[in-house]
Amino acid sequence: MSNIVAIVGRPNVGKSTLFNRLVERRQAIMDNESGVTRDRHYGIAEWSGRSFTVIDTGGYVVGSEDVFEAAIREQVQLAVEEAQVIIFMVDCHTGLTDLDKEFANVLRSSSKPVVITANKADNADKSYMAGEFYSLGLAEIFPIAAASGSGTGELLDEVVRHLPPEKDVEDPGLPRITILGRPNVGKSSFLNVLLGVERTIVTDIAGTTRDAIDTRYQMFGKDFIITDTAGLRKKSRVKDNIEFYSVLRSVNALENSDVCIIMLDAERGLESQDQSIIGLAHRKQKGIVLLVNKWDLVEKDHKTAEVYRKTILEKLSPLRYIPIIFTSAINRQRIYKAMELALEVYQNRQKRIPTSALNNKLLPEIEKRPPPSIKGKYIKIKYITQLPSRSPAFALFCNLPQYIKEPYKRFIENKLRMHFDFTGVPIRLFFRRK
Repeated sequence: MSNIVAIVGRPNVGKSTLFNRLVERRQAIMDNESGVTRDRHYGIAEWSGRSFTVIDTGGYVVGSEDVFEAAIREQVQLAVEEAQVIIFMVDCHTGLTDLDKEFANVLRSSSKPVVITANKADNADKSYMAGEFYSLGLAEIFPIAAASGSGTGELLDEVVRHLPPEKDVEDPGLPRITILGRPNVGKSSFLNVLLGVERTIVTDIAGTTRDAIDTRYQMFGKDFIITDTAGLRKKSRVKDNIEFYSVLRSVNALENSDVCIIMLDAERGLESQDQSIIGLAHRKQKGIVLLVNKWDLVEKDHKTAEVYRKTILEKLSPLRYIPIIFTSAINRQRIYKAMELALEVYQNRQKRIPTSALNNKLLPEIEKRPPPSIKGKYIKIKYITQLPSRSPAFALFCNLPQYIKEPYKRFIENKLRMHFDFTGVPIRLFFRRK
């Protein structure tokens, strides 16, 4: 299970700015007006070889003059319970406030490691002012400037030092297949059909499943673990505390999986939140199967499925390697076929191609269509080999790797897929100097 680091503090101290820097994306909205972050954000950060989930708790105060009411305290306590390390952010510019003291009282009762970071320490004078926060009596103070990144290295060193050792998930030898999707898309119904029992509660109320539920399952002579998760809805619709942490557990389940079955509602099609889930699974190098559920509710003719498939793949471009299957959990239509496909994708993810086969197939393709010359310099790819990684990754050795552009990388990827069938699996390519 991934470790969780929560960023807490009063409004407008720069939590979202730090969050964006840690996950290396402008994912959270930043503004000088307090309370702009109205929803909770989560992302993946890496430092010194350790990967962890970061929570931005910036939305804890929304439209309230009483900035530390009971609800805020409750949510901070929830963040503390979920996280392995707490980053408590304060502001050098405004100095120590009563609200900072209130936060400190909540954190002091926790046994979790707390790392205090004093933001907006843009110069030596501001860094010196950070000393007043030692009066909170919690820990060493780390002055930073989240906007520029100054001091964040020392902060992250301290955070990583407090992370517990990484543990393997249960049954590491078994394939792990996770069912993901928006609330009420039919995930639990799908699992219940597979298991033949009411393993999870199924109702018409979105969000019934709060925790990720693991079930060991045997099928087609294979033994694997299948995980049903809470629905991942748009963050603007994540209303209550329990649901927010259900989303975090879904993200953790995704990280620990080998293959993600991502379910869509046939009547609603592919929405932005579905694309976010698919994008996360792709970035984490997971196998992906797209399952269009409730297909029985769609009026169709002999062309409907193919038109639907093409529309989805156009929206997903360039992630066109993902297989799509149309099912109805209620009518038990193609449920087992979907699992068979997920296991095929798992095998594709484990696939190892001999170096001789790679070079025999790809070098002639490269010779027919070599990389375009750059500034009069010709790029020659001499040798290809698969790297020893958990998901398919290939090293291509050439004289000028820095000049290989994205269109040519896609060309190589397409040829790999054509010759060796990596359906449902992301491929990574690394161009190295020979």
